[in-house]
Amino acid sequence: MNIPNSLTILRILLIPVLIGCMTYGEYGLALAVLLCAGLTDAVDGLIARRLNQQTKLGMFLDPLADKLLLTSGFLSLASLHLVPSWLVILVVSRDVILLLGTAVAHLTASRLDVTPTIWGKGTTALQLAYLFLAVLLTWLGKSVSILTPLVVVMVGFTLISGFQYLQRGYRNSILPGPSGK
Repeated sequence: MNIPNSLTILRILLIPVLIGCMTYGEYGLALAVLLCAGLTDAVDGLIARRLNQQTKLGMFLDPLADKLLLTSGFLSLASLHLVPSWLVILVVSRDVILLLGTAVAHLTASRLDVTPTIWGKGTTALQLAYLFLAVLLTWLGKSVSILTPLVVVMVGFTLISGFQYLQRGYRNSILPGPSGK
């Protein structure tokens, strides 16, 4: 197990800690956990690229860790009535659909391009920013409603990237693979 994969696993292990902190109203600690998770995400990618330690496991675990962190964070915010349910449904549905599409592609041996797009990377960045700012504002006793402009942009990116990934998956499923099948 190399360092980047170990950091990704640490990020996954931080998820229950984040949920616990938010559930018990420890928003300052939740912010620290989010910062730690963000740091491990940045460092694992940097190390993997610089030291040529990219692995198949890491290519699978890293985006999974991001999706699990975001899903858990948004579900926690929703359970605490800190964000509108429709927003959580949108964020979680997009990720569940992408994960199911990936699973189906692997089960059917379909070729699948899982490289992130600029819209996908932007969506992840905006969702992480929203999650962090929502927890920060809650910790400061402020209303998350001031994040409405960010919500609008985030929703746009989420929808565009979701449709882009669906279109790419559909296109790849109907085109012949390298073996001609």
